[in-house]
Amino acid sequence: MADWDGRGLPPVAAERARRAAAGGAWTSLLSAPAAAGLKVAGFEPVGEVMGSIVQQIGWSGYGGCGIYGGLGGLGGWASPTITSSDSMRFGGFGPYVDALYRGYGTALGRMVQEAATIGADGVVGVGLTMSPLPGGPREFTALGTAVRAGGDIRPHRVFSTHLPGQDVAKLVTAGWMPTDLVYGISVAIRHDDWRTRQQAAWGSGNTEVAGYTELITYARADARGRLGGHVHESGADGAIVSSMDLRVWEIEPGENHIDHVAEATVFGTALVRFHADSAPPTRTLTFLPLR
Repeated sequence: MADWDGRGLPPVAAERARRAAAGGAWTSLLSAPAAAGLKVAGFEPVGEVMGSIVQQIGWSGYGGCGIYGGLGGLGGWASPTITSSDSMRFGGFGPYVDALYRGYGTALGRMVQEAATIGADGVVGVGLTMSPLPGGPREFTALGTAVRAGGDIRPHRVFSTHLPGQDVAKLVTAGWMPTDLVYGISVAIRHDDWRTRQQAAWGSGNTEVAGYTELITYARADARGRLGGHVHESGADGAIVSSMDLRVWEIEPGENHIDHVAEATVFGTALVRFHADSAPPTRTLTFLPLR
């Protein structure tokens, strides 16, 4: 087998897609309610699809932002918070966030390409994960069930959504169509200045640590802003958020010089409106106790 040049699908994935496109038995990650809901909405499952990439993140960016934070970096009263979206080249974790975007984006792109190869119109119930591997690399994986529209009206391109089949059915019946899995990622860094150290010290009592509040608020706000930008780029009207996660750790770029880092991620599904029928998509079933 010839060496793969990194373009298109990996050879094993391409062969899997070729077999699926040829017909025969298909596999699915759908639950029974999800499969039934998709049937009501006019979609049929055509196979399980996946995209992945293993990526080494060799350089995360310069972490010692306190040095470049004015008086705060020199042990003063307050320091600035720098996010990965800031233009400052000597601080923040911009290269690290760019690597995360590339990892998730490549995995999603390969999953969608595999779905298109087997003649699918969309992928539902997508799970998007990042897992560390021995030695430092990380595997980014996108996994879902490819579906095909049964009628003559079909999407112009393959859509992807984290939503399960029954939720997709409700949205489609109500006039909404999922378009893309969207996400926003941001990493913010802040030097532990004098005020932060005083507020976080043992014995300070019940008090807000304003520096930490600012750090996580900036990170979350920047991630939400990036999510909004992704929704806008997809041409969608809005998005349903599936998860909002936050991770905080500390680094020591120099002796007695502590910075705190916050990583915020927001994932969701972008939606477009294709009709404005006000009728409810489904009716709740009533269960009566047999007494």
